[in-house]
Order: sequence, then C-alpha cells, then structure tokens
Amino acid sequence: MDIAAWYEKYSGMVYRRCLELLKQPEKAEEAMQEVFIKVVKRQNQLHEQGPSSYLYQSATHTCLNIIRKDSKLKETSDLDILTSIACGEDFEELGLIRLTARRVLGETSVSTRVMATLHYVDGLTLQEVADEVNMSLSGVRKRLRQFKSEAQNKGV
Repeated sequence: MDIAAWYEKYSGMVYRRCLELLKQPEKAEEAMQEVFIKVVKRQNQLHEQGPSSYLYQSATHTCLNIIRKDSKLKETSDLDILTSIACGEDFEELGLIRLTARRVLGETSVSTRVMATLHYVDGLTLQEVADEVNMSLSGVRKRLRQFKSEAQNKGV
C-alpha cells in the first residue's frame, strides 16, 4: 500500500469533506491529518480497493468526533454544520429537503443528530453506530426509533 500516493491523490477530497463539516480551515487541516495518521496506523488492515470510500467515511467520522468533543465544551446553536452533514453535497439544490432536515435535526440532541447521520447518511449499521458513540445497541435503536417517529410526525 502506497500511503504517499493515497495522500497525493485523495488529500484534497478529505480536506474538502472536513472543511464542509467543520467550517474552519485550521480544524479541517488537523482533521485531514488525523485521517491519514489513522491510515498509517491501520495500513496492514486496509485494502487497496475503494480507498476513496474509506477515506470519505473516515473523514466524516473524524469530523463528527471533533464536533461531538467541541459540543461537550460548549453547546452550539449552529445547525448549518449538522444540516450540511445530513443533506450532503448531492442535495444542495433541494432546498425543501434542507429545510425539512433543519427542522427535524434542530429539535434533537447533538448525540441523536450524530447517530442519525452515521446511520442514515453514512450507512453504518446500528452496531457500528453504537460502537462509534459508545452506547449500547438497544440505546441507539431506541434513540433512532424516536428520531424516525418524530420525523414521520413532521411529514418527512
């Protein structure tokens, strides 16, 4: 595995994802470096196939962890960060989806937003979400069931 080639080819993509989520160039740069440090540490476990998918998901998780850590230090009212995570680049034109997501996400806790993003946007299994957020599987299942119910009540 040629990590230098991965860095050369994918560092821009990883940085853009981090900047999209964190909204601060310095934090995005640090997050990007963290992603590639993880690659170095796990290089024996990684496969050459599909590095962009792995790096994109790793960047998302790294940034979500940073957001979660920062939110523990201070509660943020900036819904744009989480809305951009939930909406993703492909839905930029769909203002209705963005408004609906903002309405639903704006009324949930930060931890539930992170879980919903990991499961519904990034496609992690419930067990993977539970491992990522350090909760029990039943706790994650309950939170996401409540989140889904609230979203359905709002017509999503």
